[in-house]
Amino acid sequence: MNKPKGKGSNESNTELSELMCFNLYSTHHAMNRINKILLKDLGLTYTQFLVLVTLWAQNNQLVSDIGKQLFLESSTLTPLLKRMQSKGYIHRKRDDNDERKVRVTLTALGQSIQKKTSGFSASVLEASGMQQKDFKQLVNDISHLREQLLLYPDK
Repeated sequence: MNKPKGKGSNESNTELSELMCFNLYSTHHAMNRINKILLKDLGLTYTQFLVLVTLWAQNNQLVSDIGKQLFLESSTLTPLLKRMQSKGYIHRKRDDNDERKVRVTLTALGQSIQKKTSGFSASVLEASGMQQKDFKQLVNDISHLREQLLLYPDK
């Protein structure tokens, strides 16, 4: 039987299965496995897929706005967008009003991928073994957790 952890408890006695960070980390790996299976035939990475999802919701976005939505820095996003452009999914162009900014738009190929991915959410739900209501609640809980963790001060 595990003793409750309180003030002065020895963290080294903590079981991996009790650590939220480990459970999120290992779940992330399991989720990536599912995503690789779903995206394999499309030749997309999961991050590239997320860029497409943001553009399907609103085409013609600034790189900085895409980065904010995906929690990615420009230095990470720019090479990824270059690869997506070379594959023909998107087009990048300097903003007409501010040359320092880059706009991203979908190509016809990028738009056509949306139809091919329409069943992904249902596949993930099925793989989870959860009921849709419980799955949606879990997604909401995880989103809330992320927002709370982002409030933690940098010291």
